[in-house]
Amino acid sequence: MMRLVYLSPVPWNSFAQRPHQFVRWFHQQFNAKVLWIDPYPTRFPDLSDVQRVLASKFVQTSTVVGTVKDKENPEKADWLTLVKVPALPIEPLPASGFLQQWFWRKAMAEIDAFVGNTKAQIVVGKPSKLALQVLVRYPEMASMYDAMDDFPAFYEGLSSKAMQYTEGNLAARVNKIVVSSSAVSRFSDQADKLSLILNACDSDNLPPALPRSEQSPVYGYVGTIGHWFDWDAVVKLASSLINTDPRALVRLIGPVFTPPPCALPKNVQILPACSHARAMQAMQKFSVGLIPFKRKLLTASVDPIKYYEYRSLGIPVLSSDFGEMSLRADEDGVFLYNGESDFTTLLKTCLRHRSSADGLSKFRADNSWAARFAALIPLFDAGADHRGRRRSATRLEQFAWQRA
Repeated sequence: MMRLVYLSPVPWNSFAQRPHQFVRWFHQQFNAKVLWIDPYPTRFPDLSDVQRVLASKFVQTSTVVGTVKDKENPEKADWLTLVKVPALPIEPLPASGFLQQWFWRKAMAEIDAFVGNTKAQIVVGKPSKLALQVLVRYPEMASMYDAMDDFPAFYEGLSSKAMQYTEGNLAARVNKIVVSSSAVSRFSDQADKLSLILNACDSDNLPPALPRSEQSPVYGYVGTIGHWFDWDAVVKLASSLINTDPRALVRLIGPVFTPPPCALPKNVQILPACSHARAMQAMQKFSVGLIPFKRKLLTASVDPIKYYEYRSLGIPVLSSDFGEMSLRADEDGVFLYNGESDFTTLLKTCLRHRSSADGLSKFRADNSWAARFAALIPLFDAGADHRGRRRSATRLEQFAWQRA
């Protein structure tokens, strides 16, 4: 039986995201056992971390439908082992990896016991000193870095530079780099290792698309509201609705880490974070789905999962032209805005859009996680066939750049 050591960028007990979907797919595809290693702090904490912890505690105590935890209880699932890694939040400091080794002895022992003499793969979802030490410890194992975000862009100052250095070392060590966005300039030195696997959605477990109302339209957003959230665009959008459609609402659902810079128009509602099931129910009532993100380094490499969820529910998307969304101007149901856009005309166009039943069915099938990860099957099959030694460069070259 194949085995996977997965160093996750998100905790197991969180909303089902790309990491959760990946390990479930890997288990089902290869009948594999998975060792999931929860992340630890990789920068100095700040005030926003307190807010984030409080928000995550709400999610963990809610009925989070759609997580692997609900569908596969780790206490009962014999294919899954969870590991929590104790650590001090000192990783930006030089030699922090050496200082942390005492805290990581138990985790390393658990990895040793899990791997044994079996066929194993290593997948890293976030750069860290622990990930580097695991790769050094098992140089013979096939390895992959799933670069879901531009992690250095999340940090500032010393932390950002430390993350750049760590990610660069990680990219040099792994056999394969998978990116979730077309923005890959930081991996220019590793171009022969790159494959593009965009994000997707849990198509099999989404609720049905419901008829959308034009009488009392709701322009909605579900997700975290951080420093990348474009409050100015939301205020402009909401203000234009007051003049053209006073019945319309702008509904924002999620934790607010960056508050609005001014008083909001009266037609803007801010609702707290909720479970994934409730979020999907809220989306079903949206007339238009919003993705109002700023154009900046952080968002340049983002492929938002909410895009796939909105469209799978038949909801047209109004988005800024950032990241992967900037390449979707010609796709059905996608409407992009920039600083020069006339929201009055654009909002009316969005509201009138309708998707066909056949179109929605095809979108769900084409943008499921299983369809996405299918492009990785040759990579892992190759790794499994070469137990005990690294795959050659010629083998790596077989996996050319692909947009799955």
